[in-house]
Amino acid sequence: MKAFKPHLGGLPSYPYQGVEAPIKLDQNESPYDLPAELKARVVARLAALSYNRYPHLHAEDVRERLSAWLGWPMEGLVLSPGSNLLIQALAQAAAVVLDTAPSFPHYAFSARIAATPYRAVPLGEGFALPLEGLLRAMDEGPGVLFLANPHAPTGRLFAPGEVAQLAERARETGWLLVIDEAYHQFSGTDHTELARANPQVALLRTFSKAFGLGGIRAGYLMASPEVARVLQNFIPPFGLPAHTAQVLLAVLEAPEYVEGVVRSLVAERERLYEALQAHPTWRAYPSQTNFLLIRTPDAASAYQGLLRWGILVRRQDQYPGLEGCIRVSVGIPEENDRFLQAAFALAEVPHA
Repeated sequence: MKAFKPHLGGLPSYPYQGVEAPIKLDQNESPYDLPAELKARVVARLAALSYNRYPHLHAEDVRERLSAWLGWPMEGLVLSPGSNLLIQALAQAAAVVLDTAPSFPHYAFSARIAATPYRAVPLGEGFALPLEGLLRAMDEGPGVLFLANPHAPTGRLFAPGEVAQLAERARETGWLLVIDEAYHQFSGTDHTELARANPQVALLRTFSKAFGLGGIRAGYLMASPEVARVLQNFIPPFGLPAHTAQVLLAVLEAPEYVEGVVRSLVAERERLYEALQAHPTWRAYPSQTNFLLIRTPDAASAYQGLLRWGILVRRQDQYPGLEGCIRVSVGIPEENDRFLQAAFALAEVPHA
């Protein structure tokens, strides 16, 4: 350990431990695999791939296709094997990282790994955006502000006017506002025009949620060419594997399949939320994502009780303001039915 930077010795690992269960509702994955027709296209592409050759230096083939689909300049796109690597790159490049609390834990984790000064402003009542606190903090910058919108882990969507105020302050002070849009398909929101009009705004997106490609590991940043150029240097040359590129190219030939997946998951999310309003002790919060945050009297008991029913969820009670909370991904209808049955059985109340 003497060979490493001193700050790394005491850092805890990323807060996740894999557990096996018949019904997996713990990681906000899509419960729907890639359609068979698209999988067949992927297989054909992989069969024609030269495995002995390096891929494109900076995924130029995928970036060109992605640029055409998004209407975003290719030179402003950075791809990586998962958006988590882009978060790490942003935290490494940042003079300081600003965040909300609670939030997606990888923002804080990445800042601490990089030894970048980190500060989090607590969410307000009802998980409201702490706008004034963030604006005051931005007067002390500049740095990188991570804002998940829709928010994780609460599922809340922040008002466009509030986000616009943060973007304007970023323009005035030199901050970079990074809006993490991992769940934007489920809320029907899109901050592209805000980022197009303001070079101090960048967007993080992933193929892991609505696209159903969590196992492929691919994410991207939409930013100004100047920001993208800096961030690209943090992604190793030839960093996007050739097989990942072929999956993405096949998917981008027919991205419309995502629309049906999103409609199904949003309908199931609302069904779960409405059903849980009748629960005697659990409180589900409104969500604009593919998961629900639920406050229970005891998160450990709820987690273990659901696990006995063969259902794996995610505890969130270790985060400030989320005492008693669990997070439940929206599954297929049969999985959601089983979850509701278990939730009401654990309260010893029959579910209608």
